[in-house]
Amino acid sequence: MKWKLLVAVATVATFVSASVRAEDAKKAEEVTVKGEVLDMACYLDHGAHGEKHKGCAETCIESGLPVGIKAEDGTVYLLVGEHKPMNKELAKHAAETITVKGKKVSRDGINMIENAEIVP
Repeated sequence: MKWKLLVAVATVATFVSASVRAEDAKKAEEVTVKGEVLDMACYLDHGAHGEKHKGCAETCIESGLPVGIKAEDGTVYLLVGEHKPMNKELAKHAAETITVKGKKVSRDGINMIENAEIVP
């Protein structure tokens, strides 16, 4: 893995999460998204996803690297819980299709679902 990319992705995830101001929160849209749980570092670096990448993705997510979801329409979102990472919850779902709901926010081409929670 390219550590510079990993640090950049983690920094962006932290920045986007922390930079949503009160006025932006009003614009946040509640969404429900179904898609594949991604290890964002490997996905962005070399397009890794799917069943063949499940073991690596689980390891990367468990180790604290950014986690996301690729929606059925192809949109990729970072996933963040309520002001905390969701890695412990999501690692076991690496490369699986799940449904999450939360507030969708976007800035400078980066999409995120914050206050995300897994729904049945």
